[in-house]
Amino acid sequence: MKYKNLIALTIVSLAISGCQTYNDKSTVVLFENDVHCGIEGYAKMAALRDMMVDTAYTCLVSDGDFLQGGPAGALSKGQYIIDIMNQMRFTAVTLGNHEFDYKTPRMLELFKQFNAPVLCVNLVDAATGKRVFAESAIRKIGKKTIGFVGVVTPTSLYTEEYAFYDDNGTKLYDLCEKTTYELVQKAVDKIRKKVDYVVVISHLGEEPTDIDVDSHGLIKATTGIDVVLDGHSHSEIPQEIVMNKIGKPVLIAQTGTKYANAGKLIIRPDGKMSTELFKLSDFPYRDQIVRITTDSVLNLLNAQTSRVICQSDVELRILDDEGRQRVRYEEANVGDLVTDAYRIVTDADFAMTNGGGMRVDVHAGQLTYGELVELLPFDNYVCTIDITGAELRDVLAACTKYTPAEHGDFPQVSGIKFTINKDKEGSERITDLVILNKTTNSYEPVDMNRTYNMATIDYCVTGGGFLSKLKQNRINKPNIILYNECLIKYVTENLKGHIGKEYAEPQGRIVIK
Repeated sequence: MKYKNLIALTIVSLAISGCQTYNDKSTVVLFENDVHCGIEGYAKMAALRDMMVDTAYTCLVSDGDFLQGGPAGALSKGQYIIDIMNQMRFTAVTLGNHEFDYKTPRMLELFKQFNAPVLCVNLVDAATGKRVFAESAIRKIGKKTIGFVGVVTPTSLYTEEYAFYDDNGTKLYDLCEKTTYELVQKAVDKIRKKVDYVVVISHLGEEPTDIDVDSHGLIKATTGIDVVLDGHSHSEIPQEIVMNKIGKPVLIAQTGTKYANAGKLIIRPDGKMSTELFKLSDFPYRDQIVRITTDSVLNLLNAQTSRVICQSDVELRILDDEGRQRVRYEEANVGDLVTDAYRIVTDADFAMTNGGGMRVDVHAGQLTYGELVELLPFDNYVCTIDITGAELRDVLAACTKYTPAEHGDFPQVSGIKFTINKDKEGSERITDLVILNKTTNSYEPVDMNRTYNMATIDYCVTGGGFLSKLKQNRINKPNIILYNECLIKYVTENLKGHIGKEYAEPQGRIVIK
């Protein structure tokens, strides 16, 4: 017992290291990003903050993507997450792209209940240009005055496009993609002389995008920012230094996802700053008030999700052995299973879905409702659309242009096979495109002039996925079934509750040369 207590004390000491000083307390901004309904981490994060009270002045911020990504979000449309976060005493949060998943009216409804400021410089009313949320907040944290500025990736306009338009196609909200950096700069300029430090809580990400808005680009285009606490790309960055527009260093950090780490921005009494990550799984303590709420949510979820759905002989993997997201750059066994479900349940000619819609590895053995919902946690419905062979080839070419790099629009498929020639562009990128003939049960070349019936999810048709390439295609059967319910229907009815060895490995539907 003494040995265990010593380990616990060592972990706590590591957690608060770098904060204690002989003459004064440091200021610590704890931060997280892309929690994606990893609710077990909230009580640990709150305990970590409160245990620093003797050695540091502390506050807590979130860099977005908390409302969606697991059963706690999906089954309550975000309500359970807001209930938990209201116990956390956040100083400020910004939006992630997945805050829009339940559509903007639902997001606004949830944030009316939220007890911390939501900051976002670039979400505006499309008709009036008026900002939906505050752009910044100034807080005195111990002896330091910090100005927080929030910003969300403008790519949300495309990945969650349905949240920005009404049913008639009228644009209701905008994310100002062409002026995002300018808006951040204006917000920084307004508060710079009033504060000791400017901290941007960002959901821009580390990876360059087609619209050229990312965290590094933000720093290089601006002045006056001291630190960017980032999110969106799920990167683990303890500390990086990027030079701003006039050559001054700016710190940037990101914690990964699902509370893999707690992030710490440390501002010492002499003004020196640093960032670091602390592995939260090693931290043994939980805040009891927050834990009461998370335990209540877990009990509610367990009542909804604990029923066993099927037996699986195989692990369903979204990741490869190196931890990269295989579903985002090549065929994966879980992609074969999910798209088979779409195709067979809807009786479509073929099926296709975006790799980014599958979120976790699923173990072999008995699988529960909750585990399958965690694999497919979003509010997406299966639908069918009309698509010509030529259109299909063009969509495949567009959505594989990043291969072998990871990209959420990489297509997982059922009922078709094709080859990706990664060194070629346009129609030459996709060759050997064949489709399963349901009568003969054999593959034959896709007819470029023929119209086929394709099963997919509404997210990929309404502008959210597949680089908006399907926006003009006619939906002939909308909202057939929730995408996780479609998978459950397939494994229980068609597979008779047993996922067999035929799904042990990818089935050779996609060849990459």
